[in-house]
Amino acid sequence: MHPSAEAVVRGFLAHADRLRPGLIEGLYLTGSIALADFRPGRSDVDFVAVTARRLSAADVAALEQAHAETRGRHRRPHFDGIHVTWQDLAADTASCPGVPYTLQGKFRTDGAFEVNPVTWAVLAKNAVSVRGPAPGAFEVAAGPAALRAWTLENLDRYWRAWHIGHRKPLSLMGLAGLSGWATAWGVLGVSRLHYTLATGEITSKGGAGRYALETFPPDRHPVIEEALRIHRSLSAPPAVPSRPLRNPFARRRASTDFVAMVVEDATAPR
Repeated sequence: MHPSAEAVVRGFLAHADRLRPGLIEGLYLTGSIALADFRPGRSDVDFVAVTARRLSAADVAALEQAHAETRGRHRRPHFDGIHVTWQDLAADTASCPGVPYTLQGKFRTDGAFEVNPVTWAVLAKNAVSVRGPAPGAFEVAAGPAALRAWTLENLDRYWRAWHIGHRKPLSLMGLAGLSGWATAWGVLGVSRLHYTLATGEITSKGGAGRYALETFPPDRHPVIEEALRIHRSLSAPPAVPSRPLRNPFARRRASTDFVAMVVEDATAPR
């Protein structure tokens, strides 16, 4: 672990153990740390915290305080993740009740997007164990059918709408599409899902970009390389864009065209 990530993790556990001794039996790091793509100064620390029992109101209050104290000492990286039970992990994500979670370091209790088959798959195979048994030594319902179904649904619902919204030039989403962040998010995001459908595995944003260069034709390579360049430079001084994509309008068009192409290819009947 990078020292900045380790400080956040150890700090949270110290606060949680002081406020509610013995509550957290397992703590696992997912996301960029698990997938070897953590970028100091930019990446979040994604986690799954596991308890033996369903949380009481007093437990939730203690965890909220532990997260607040952690955020007070460590503003970045954000410590983002979910609080579940061992029983939740052993069941399909669709049957998991609403659980407490943190997003951008802020504690919430109204459900969590990260309760999904991708998180379960990373937890089963790639997670970094900070506390508790190693991945593989406890049950996680990470079946390939559920992962495939969720991936197709995410492409169909989220990414089709993303493409349509970012193509509207005078909308807020269209203006956001002129940013480098939108290019990296879009191009690498859909490439990750395409990779999952092709292989049944999970990859990082950087891994998705390398996969895209190997998978899609050369005329798509400039926008893929641009997305990788932006992804790499987000924690460093920005590099100069490739010549064909220095115009942000051209970059937005290339990005949205790429997203549409990947969505159609990934969701086409096989």
